[in-house]
Amino acid sequence: MRPTRLDLDRDKGLTIEWEDGTTSFYPVAHLRRLSPSAEQRELRTEIERNPLTVLPAADAAEGPLRAESAELVGNYAVRIIFSDGHHTGLYSWDYLRTIDPAVREQDGSGSG
Repeated sequence: MRPTRLDLDRDKGLTIEWEDGTTSFYPVAHLRRLSPSAEQRELRTEIERNPLTVLPAADAAEGPLRAESAELVGNYAVRIIFSDGHHTGLYSWDYLRTIDPAVREQDGSGSG
């Protein structure tokens, strides 16, 4: 499934209209928390193993987390550059469908 339209509100999140007519909205914090980068996957695995894992400190001096920009990667993904400097995750269309907050809420898997 491919998107037909992407709209990035840097303060709020990413809205995607899909080929099947559905629309998904991904808040900035949701996208950052579920980044598919190797670093974030390792952190999520560690948290599953040990719920008392110490999270990396966020730089609050920079203000609230924002999506500074987004760029298409080929015809299969989008890279989002966050205000905290994170930019290594490639969000494939398939991955974005699996982390859609509305779908995750419906199936009871929560937000991450």
